[in-house]
Amino acid sequence: MKITNICCIGAGYVGGPTMAVIAEKCPHIKVTVVDLNEKRIADWNDSDINNIPIYEPGLHEIVSKARGKNLFFSTDVDKAIDEADLIFISVNTPTKTYGTGKGMAADLKHIELCARQIAKIAKNDKIIVEKSTLPVRTAEALKSILENTGNGVRFQILSNPEFLAEGTAVADLLNPDRVLIGGETNSEGQKAIEALVEVYSNWVPKERILKTNVWSSELSKLTANAFLAQRVSSINAISELCEKTEANVNEVAKAIGMDSRIGSKFLKASVGFGGSCFQKDILNLVYISKAFGLNEVADYWEQVIIMNDHQKRRFSKNIVQTLYNTVSGKKITFLGWAFKKDTNDTRESAAIYIADDLINEQANIALYDPKVSRKQVLMDLDYLATRNPELNEKQTESFEDPYKACHQAHAIALLTEWDEFKTYDWQKIYDGMLKPAFIFDGRNILDGDAMRAIGFVYQSIGSK
Repeated sequence: MKITNICCIGAGYVGGPTMAVIAEKCPHIKVTVVDLNEKRIADWNDSDINNIPIYEPGLHEIVSKARGKNLFFSTDVDKAIDEADLIFISVNTPTKTYGTGKGMAADLKHIELCARQIAKIAKNDKIIVEKSTLPVRTAEALKSILENTGNGVRFQILSNPEFLAEGTAVADLLNPDRVLIGGETNSEGQKAIEALVEVYSNWVPKERILKTNVWSSELSKLTANAFLAQRVSSINAISELCEKTEANVNEVAKAIGMDSRIGSKFLKASVGFGGSCFQKDILNLVYISKAFGLNEVADYWEQVIIMNDHQKRRFSKNIVQTLYNTVSGKKITFLGWAFKKDTNDTRESAAIYIADDLINEQANIALYDPKVSRKQVLMDLDYLATRNPELNEKQTESFEDPYKACHQAHAIALLTEWDEFKTYDWQKIYDGMLKPAFIFDGRNILDGDAMRAIGFVYQSIGSK
């Protein structure tokens, strides 16, 4: 089967960039990204390319090249489904907030709605591709819905998980470590796999395209994120030990990272991991393990989350203790709100939880992030539902100028590793702050000796 028309249901952080790259690299394929969120689609279609809803380095250029040629963004879901040979499902699968599995299992209601809509609309055979991160054996449920509620057409279900890191998503798509495609082992399943292989092989070397059964593909995504998050929690656990001894966590990380069996990636001590994937996928893995009675396996992976939550609480507690056990009425400046640099994604950002702790202590939060709006900050805080919206708005203020954000502050908390923070005139910032001026480096991005030479009372993760 030769693919000439692709539909992607979901115009979010995965669907949008992935389809933009496919459209650019496959000019012979029409790619339509659909979403029921009218504002999101309007933003993707904005005549000012700088207003597209997702910030990723290089994404604006790729969208501008393909949009209106073979890349389209639309709210007409039914039309896109009807015309497509291959349909990516890239909708949100958040952790359940209700019922069985609350707080751990993935909420698959959007996946099921997509399957039922496809079954209702499709009039010819189609390949359905799971792009969302899903529990093992979700493909089986998808196939059951499609085959029992459809119009007699045949569907092949593939698993093609994304392995994107926000901030480098475009680079990851253009030059992936691997593309994983899982499908059924029968001849129809293998033909469907090959059809998707041919799409990716327009720019990805075939030796980097890994073909597995669908269950292995689904589990590989959860496992990859769990292993990466585990490394973050591991080095953060060591950072606390370093603070009680004469060890330096950066030196420890460098020493162990030079071991070829371990490697240096994801060994940077920090205030904790965030983002839409790590916590959600680990909780999903915990739930699946418990469902199969593997309680020791579940406990092992749950500890990664426990350590991450502990690191965030420890950071905010340290700010309060260092500022003479009270931050009431004090101005604390947050530099960074996104969960990592080079993205405007704030989901599960450590900054949200630290701000919530400090607002509870009656601190006033001044905020600067180069890509995150005040509206998003307030939405993030209100979502926690531990404070009332009026209090969140009263005790937070956003700035477009980092120097103004820091002026007359008691302390600064660096919570996102934006490169621009390294280039600031820190002497000027120090001169405008209340003395003593504290700086809490939650990402280990500044030179501690240089900060102390200026006059800051400097603290970082993993320093005594």
